[in-house]
Amino acid sequence: MSKFKPLHEPLSLSLSLSLSASPSIMARLIRSAHRTIFSLSSPSSKTLIQRLPPKAHGTAIQSGDATSAFSSQSYASPVNAKSPFEANILRIIRNEIEYQSDYAPPHQPVTEFKSFTVEDHPGGQWITMRGKYGDNEHIKMEITMFDGYDYVPKVGEDSIEEDVRLHISVLVDISKGEGYDDMEFVCSAWPNCIEIQKVYMLRRDRMLSSPHMGPDYRNLKRGLQKGLREYLEARGVNNELSVFLHEYMMNKDRIELIQWLRVVNHFLEK
Repeated sequence: MSKFKPLHEPLSLSLSLSLSASPSIMARLIRSAHRTIFSLSSPSSKTLIQRLPPKAHGTAIQSGDATSAFSSQSYASPVNAKSPFEANILRIIRNEIEYQSDYAPPHQPVTEFKSFTVEDHPGGQWITMRGKYGDNEHIKMEITMFDGYDYVPKVGEDSIEEDVRLHISVLVDISKGEGYDDMEFVCSAWPNCIEIQKVYMLRRDRMLSSPHMGPDYRNLKRGLQKGLREYLEARGVNNELSVFLHEYMMNKDRIELIQWLRVVNHFLEK
C-alpha cells in the first residue's frame, strides 16, 4: 500500500504545466499545500489541499461554453497613481492571470459522474459527491484537492529518475438510515486507483467516550480486505472514480488559482 508525502507549503504560481508535461519536471516543482481539512489517521479529521496545474483535456470534464466564464480579462489601463514597485507587482499579476486564463483554460465543473451528483465548493479546497445504492443506502463522499504526493520509479530500464503521483483524500460515508450504524471508509485516490486506508463503524444514536475504531485496514486478512474493496466497487467507489477525481481537481485547481489572482489584483489596485 502506497505511502504519500503530505504537502506543507504553497506551490509557486509559476507552476503552470499541463499533465502532458514531463513528470520529472513536475517532481522538481512540487513543494506542497497549506492547510489541513482531514488526515488519514483520524476518522473525525479533515484534510489538506493545494495548487497544481490542471489537465487540459479529459472525458470527465466538459468544455462547452463555460470556457468564457474563466477567460482572461483586459488589464490595459494605466496605473498612474501607483509607485513603480506597486505598478510592477500589478503588471506581473495581470500577466499571470492572462497566461493562466489563455493556457489550457479551465472548464465549467461537471455536476454529475455516473450515479453521483457532484457539488463543488467555489473558493474551497474540497468537493462533495452524493449517490444511492439500492433502496436504502445513501453514499456521501467528501473529497479534497491534491494534498500529497508519492514517488514511483520511472518507466524504462536505464532510467534513474522518478515520477510523481499526486494524492487525493476521499472520505466515504455509507448510511442505511435511522436504527443503523454508519460505515465510513478513509481512502487514497491515486491517478489510476483507489486504496482503502481505514474502515470505521460510527454509531448514530450515541458516541462512546472511547470507541473502538477497528484495526488498520492493512492488518486485516486478505480475504476481508478483498471483500471490503468489492463492497466499495459495487457502489461506484472504484478506479474509474479515481481517474475522474484527478481530472476534476486539475480543473478546479486552475479555477481557484485564477480567482485568487484576481482577488489579489483587486486588493492591490485599491
